Amino acid sequence: MHFQWYPGHMSKAKRMMQEDMKLIDVIIELVDARIPLSSKNPDINQMAGSKSRVILLNKCDLADDSQNLKWKEYFEGQGYIAALVNSKKGDGIRKVNDAVMEACKAKIERDRRKGILNRPLRAMVVGIPNVGKSTFINSISGKAAAKTGNKPGVTKGKQWIKLNKSIELLDTPGILWPKFEDQQVGLHLALIGSIREDILNSYDLSLSLITFLTKYYKGALTERYGITESDIPEENLTAVAKKRACLLKGGELDLEKASGFIVDDFRNAKLGKVTLEFPAEPAEDVVLPINDK
Repeated sequence: MHFQWYPGHMSKAKRMMQEDMKLIDVIIELVDARIPLSSKNPDINQMAGSKSRVILLNKCDLADDSQNLKWKEYFEGQGYIAALVNSKKGDGIRKVNDAVMEACKAKIERDRRKGILNRPLRAMVVGIPNVGKSTFINSISGKAAAKTGNKPGVTKGKQWIKLNKSIELLDTPGILWPKFEDQQVGLHLALIGSIREDILNSYDLSLSLITFLTKYYKGALTERYGITESDIPEENLTAVAKKRACLLKGGELDLEKASGFIVDDFRNAKLGKVTLEFPAEPAEDVVLPINDK
């Protein structure tokens, strides 16, 4: 499989973000807690310069709790202010204000020495498509200030949201980067739904996911589907198709439909809380196999 998706509006959005950097004090970057590195846009680092940074590990409720804590420590070790949030339910949202104030502590002190008091901090909210930015903004502002959707590319324009007397938020469209140097990153993004569905092969995606689950989350397929797990991913997929009665005309198994079930169940945590990247392990040990058939 080869993963790439960079529609024209993303190039325009990137240019807008670069122009808006001079207006803001701090960058709040949302990443998906299931794939914190793969969902972190490397272009943001280049654009950010010396701006203060906050990393929010969003959708932490879908990810492995033990890995969530390790990733938070990892980003803090990289010099970020980091927090775990579940924007949909509002968990961790109250900590974001404190995180922003902490990240901007030096700037606030500089302003104070210059006699500038009570000037709201301006924060830019960034993240890849489908990482939950709009849901986060709605949750933290307490109103439907930004459109939400379960597909990439919902936010297309720029909007400021006054959060409180201390902070104003600038929402931005979700952007990817022009080329995935590592196809593992593309695979991870495809699995969480950050790449448009109609360019994907759900069969190959499911086989890669099944292989990963049987290695790192043994029993997840058995618990969800009642199958006996095999070391051969195709056998597991076939077993799921039989259990879920995924059939084509003539009684042939519909493996594509079964593949869709498995990927959807992963995205909705029906296979349990699963993290696809582990910060404490060698990279080669946690690489999802890419099916090249």
